[in-house]
Amino acid sequence: MPFYIGVMSGTSLDGLDIALVEQTSAIRLIATHYIPMPDSLRTELLGLCASGPDEIARSAIAQQNWVKLAAQGINALLTQQHLTRDDIRAIGSHGQTIRHEPARGFTVQIGNPALLTELTGITVVSDFRSRDVAAGGQGAPLVPAFHEALFDAQPGNRAVLNIGGFSNLSLIEPGKPVSGFDCGPGNVLLDAWIHQQRGDSYDRDGQWAASGKVQPTLLKALLSDPFFVTQGPKSTGREVFNLPWLMQHLAHLPPFAAEDVQATLLELTALTITESLQGAQTDTQEVLVCGGGAHNATLMSRLASLLPKAKVSSTSTYGVDPDWVEAMAFAWLAHCCLEGIAANRPSVTGARGLRVLGAIYPA
Repeated sequence: MPFYIGVMSGTSLDGLDIALVEQTSAIRLIATHYIPMPDSLRTELLGLCASGPDEIARSAIAQQNWVKLAAQGINALLTQQHLTRDDIRAIGSHGQTIRHEPARGFTVQIGNPALLTELTGITVVSDFRSRDVAAGGQGAPLVPAFHEALFDAQPGNRAVLNIGGFSNLSLIEPGKPVSGFDCGPGNVLLDAWIHQQRGDSYDRDGQWAASGKVQPTLLKALLSDPFFVTQGPKSTGREVFNLPWLMQHLAHLPPFAAEDVQATLLELTALTITESLQGAQTDTQEVLVCGGGAHNATLMSRLASLLPKAKVSSTSTYGVDPDWVEAMAFAWLAHCCLEGIAANRPSVTGARGLRVLGAIYPA
């Protein structure tokens, strides 16, 4: 049967995206379901991104709670669509990344796929990054192969830009293997700063950033991080870019207005994306944006200004909802695993070769 479910909770930790897709010769989004992340679970998952007391037991409990939330959403989606578990070939579950350190040979996503199988009665495919890391790769980003499958039929040089907690690019050029890499922070610092300063979970439309002024000295300090001059393949996460990282830079500079810091963080995101793109693909004709950043009007406008020769728009231009691209990707990755199709791209991750990704937990 051609139905798969993809489950994704990204670095923003705002909630779980659950996508029902039909996979035939192409992939088609059928229905979606979103579950907000409970504050207590979000706090615990954020805490697990750094070493702490009793973290093994805490991570075990946190992933049980994550899975119960995912199962609740999956079962609700099936009920809404008048489907049964027997209609679904597999669930592709990314889990929640709590550590990503490929330079040290590991990446950790928690999500207890065995429990998810038990709670849904559906085969679960998970742990998609580990095989690529074992083969010497970064294990991320994994979406470029999916972006290629979605958009390769379009002419010209294109970039698919995912702006979630972090930003990553997929570069698609006719006659060439897809390439891609992480650019740096997407929304992670913007969300952390506005939450600390104003108690908001995110900056709607980038309005607060738009009210401030970019501070060149702060921007220069932030851009001095070694990650930004590292050549790909490369990936990053909360281990590198986080609120303490920002506070450390601020501590060595004169005080700035809070909205000016937000404006500078938005400029950091926009600049690192455009400089990464211009360094890797010199003749980009179109940039298709997905992820939460696609809804940040200030950020989208700034990207368009910095890339005057490219058309910058969301993936909705091609009928793909920008909020659901990543969840769709993990449904597709589950399909690839069950079919024995290699879904990593050495040109993206630096792995020694093509690999089938994922571990299977049969129903």
